[in-house]
Amino acid sequence: MSSTRYQHELRLPPEAAGRRLDQALADALPEYSRSRLKRWIDAGQVRVDGRIPRPRDAVTGGELVRVDAPVEDAVASRAQPMALAIAWEDASVIVINKPAGLVVHPGAGNPDGTLQNALLAHDPALAKLPRAGIVHRLDKDTTGLLIVARTELARDVLVEALTVRGIHREYQAVCIGVMTGGGTVDAPVARHPVDRLRMTVRSDGRAAVTHYRVIERFRRHTWVRVMLETGRTHQIRLHLAHAGFPLVGDPVYGKRLVIPRGATQRLDSRLRAFRRQALHAAKLEFAHPVDGRRIVVEAPLPADFVELVAALREDTKIERRS
Repeated sequence: MSSTRYQHELRLPPEAAGRRLDQALADALPEYSRSRLKRWIDAGQVRVDGRIPRPRDAVTGGELVRVDAPVEDAVASRAQPMALAIAWEDASVIVINKPAGLVVHPGAGNPDGTLQNALLAHDPALAKLPRAGIVHRLDKDTTGLLIVARTELARDVLVEALTVRGIHREYQAVCIGVMTGGGTVDAPVARHPVDRLRMTVRSDGRAAVTHYRVIERFRRHTWVRVMLETGRTHQIRLHLAHAGFPLVGDPVYGKRLVIPRGATQRLDSRLRAFRRQALHAAKLEFAHPVDGRRIVVEAPLPADFVELVAALREDTKIERRS
């Protein structure tokens, strides 16, 4: 990435087949509005397999898309020294344990102070890679693990692995409602037609599959392990809400605060203070992009999540004894 251009390179997933190019790009680059992407396409700043397309052109999936937009119409990243929690790294890959509140890359409303800015300070060579090598993203208030490639080769291999579901991602979450058992949500996901900040389940959306398993049940809540087959924007948050079990603290897909009748003071205060979605990317498994060895990285639950689970467990035990 140079000082005068802001660039992206990505391969459209098979699930994009049949969609308009501007729609497929809006899903692939959620930090930009569809109208901005359309302007870039109209201006010839997007190429698909080397050709200049139109916004309405249908895609088949698998196309290589290059975006080369002027800095004045995008957010140029700069290095900003910030503390980084590095869970694992070598010369090819960095695995970051992201805290709550940290935006992954610059976008509308977040021009700097992002993980991408911090990565550029940690390793200036990452400026040569799209998004400073960030392979996938987590929502601002979701904690846990994400992968960063340090070389073009590593990025190409990891992006392809993500596309063919070769990277295992496991999350933990606390949901509102008591599940009787685990399950699977298989429901296509699309951008909300009115609210661009939301996703929705829609028949013409991109295929999305989420598996969940119960770790522990409480009086009005459930602690679950979640495994992704796909990685759509807000997928876990949307899918669990769609199944009737929204995440504690989710400001977008959640519902009113649920406090069990007669809850302990500790639980009452913890639930009221939990102002983000209770979601943590706890485990990553992937083949190393250079030598193929299996890499397994785990991140402990953050303190606020641990405290929430402890308060829920204590409340449940007290209720059962009474």
